[in-house]
Amino acid sequence: MDDFRAEIRGWLAANLAGEFAHVRGLGGPGREHESFPERLAWERHLAAAGWTCVGWPVEHGGRGATVEQQVAFHEEYALAGAPARVGHIGENLLGPTIIAFGTQEQRARFLPPIVAAEELWCQGYSEPGAGSDLAAVRTRAERDGDRWLVTGQKVWTSLAREADWCFALCRTEPGSSRHTGLSYLLVPMRQDGVEVRPIVQPTGTSEFNEVFFDRAETAAANVVGEVGDGWRIALATLGFERGVATLGQQVGFRRELSALIELARRTGAIDDPLLRDRLARSWTGLAVMRLNAERIGTSTGPESSISKLVWATWHRELGELAMDVLGAAGLVADGEPYDLNDWQRLFLFSRADTIYAGSNEIQRDIIAERVLGLPREPRR
Repeated sequence: MDDFRAEIRGWLAANLAGEFAHVRGLGGPGREHESFPERLAWERHLAAAGWTCVGWPVEHGGRGATVEQQVAFHEEYALAGAPARVGHIGENLLGPTIIAFGTQEQRARFLPPIVAAEELWCQGYSEPGAGSDLAAVRTRAERDGDRWLVTGQKVWTSLAREADWCFALCRTEPGSSRHTGLSYLLVPMRQDGVEVRPIVQPTGTSEFNEVFFDRAETAAANVVGEVGDGWRIALATLGFERGVATLGQQVGFRRELSALIELARRTGAIDDPLLRDRLARSWTGLAVMRLNAERIGTSTGPESSISKLVWATWHRELGELAMDVLGAAGLVADGEPYDLNDWQRLFLFSRADTIYAGSNEIQRDIIAERVLGLPREPRR
């Protein structure tokens, strides 16, 4: 393990230099607009050296890294200050789903471009009337000979403007409802039947987008799993999303907390016993978060909801704590017209943490019903 850590640490130190020196620390939630072309070039540089998809099986282009090695990779990557990944949706969500449920033809077509960072992906789940209630999906796909025609709207679609493909949950059985009659389709984004509209957020940036499909085409073979089995495949993808990559995310959380503690020291806010207690609780919560992520590991079962609930709540509370440490100064923009500092952006964007990728309320329901075995809530 020490040798593996030393290998990735040495490679990062040698390569986050020269033409890539300026991408250190760029990107991430609320900052995906930062130097995207340069970060894509970095992603392809990673790929050329074999550092994408490290946890994938060797036969699918990965390194076959153990869970411990994957943890080491994500931690060393974050500790080096490397930029936020631009291919993470394909690598961490779609790729593992195709490996688990796709056909040999789908694996041969879609996995190599993910490994090489040649094709980027976005996720087409949420809709205006089907966010936390994902089973209420209304986007439909109609079979027309050797193709599907997709019509409907998706919303809160991260990186849709940059993506080449979208994996979309669509209703393929007319008249079906809830979890039945859904299919998991792979849809090309760069066609006349797809329109992407950025959503301007309170941060002033536009990570999220609306996506409109108007008889957008995809091949009949681009269904992962069986037609009508989309609900099961979609839930598996959500489980993959909450894997060991979140341990690298926690390195960033640790940096934010350390910087906030230092800010509290500089401003004297740490002398307030209530703020000092909240900072200590935040430090303890981060330690618990790590232990919990290591315990759950690569599980894609309902227990993976625990990790999402824990980190999302912790990070949102860190943003609130940052505003209280700043005090009245946190209410004033740094400059015209709307120049926010890092703490203000953290506060605003972390409000979304408890909503995207499964809201806190839904995670609690999943944990209660599928992990603890409690009775289901009455459906109204």
